[in-house]
Amino acid sequence: MVPIDVITQPRSAADVLAWSRNLVDPAMRAAVDTLPASMRRVAGYHYGWWDADGTPRSGDAGKAIRPTLAVLCADAVGGSIVDAVPAAVAVEMVHNFSLLHDDVMDGDVSRRHRPTAWTVFGTGPAILAGDALLTLAFDVLAGSGHPGSRDAMRMISTAVQDLVEGQCEDVSFEERSDVDLSECLGMAGEKTGALLACSTAIGALYGGGTTAQIEHMRVFGEHLGLAFQLVDDLLGIWGDPRVTGKPVHSDLVSRKKSLPVVAALTSGEPAAAELASLYGRQDSLSDVELARAAELVDLAGGKSWTQREAVDQLDLALAELALAAPVPRAAAELTALARLVTRRDH
Repeated sequence: MVPIDVITQPRSAADVLAWSRNLVDPAMRAAVDTLPASMRRVAGYHYGWWDADGTPRSGDAGKAIRPTLAVLCADAVGGSIVDAVPAAVAVEMVHNFSLLHDDVMDGDVSRRHRPTAWTVFGTGPAILAGDALLTLAFDVLAGSGHPGSRDAMRMISTAVQDLVEGQCEDVSFEERSDVDLSECLGMAGEKTGALLACSTAIGALYGGGTTAQIEHMRVFGEHLGLAFQLVDDLLGIWGDPRVTGKPVHSDLVSRKKSLPVVAALTSGEPAAAELASLYGRQDSLSDVELARAAELVDLAGGKSWTQREAVDQLDLALAELALAAPVPRAAAELTALARLVTRRDH
């Protein structure tokens, strides 16, 4: 791994993500190794480090966008990247706590191209492993010795509360037929935007940023989180299962009130009524009907609105990043990473 202080030219988003993983993964593994054996087994499987029987593997451990944002934001305010590693580990643990729980609540049977943890170990162990990771995130921050660790723990706590509220709203939307777009955007801001905002703010905090810089980085992450969720919702309908690792039309199968769907349902377009009829059905939709539902979302403008909104949120994020007066190289890398978020295919 090339030391950061000898890197003079901005790297591509892909190179930055790979570099960040090499930087953060050893600390992540060391922390997970402190868990009780039963929880360590489930967490390591979820991270892709080993199979269910403990056989080591080198699989897909996720995009690592949140820890990468944390270390880059520390660099952007002129701080030490090494000092920010505990912050990066903590936000990634919180993210994976939420994924373990989400998979159970959503009944998802695959993640990262293999069976989800709850389908392998059972619902209880998967939930408890998520709880263990959340607790461990606070332990990592407390043990970091950083003068901002107490503030960082408050940031994590607030983000988790927002995330839980957003998830609760997301679940409740499935039972409602009157969800409007502002509600859906608010839910996305809590469910996804809050943790990305925490990642960028906590990175700036651990990098020794000023109060103003930390706030600008927080808002940068908030808008980027919305852009991330908008793209995620597009992939939940039109993503390639070979790339996403999830079934085709996965969000439509569960009648999820995702942003493209709500934008379509509330558009007033002729296709919205037929989509509402399909979404209101109590029985499962056939493959043909799922394909038709995806077509209707597009015809009603849900796809195009979501694409435009993702671009708008990215523009807002980058404007906020500039206000933080970041180090130029780190700013360029954060920009590249932010653009990747809105152009990704998984």
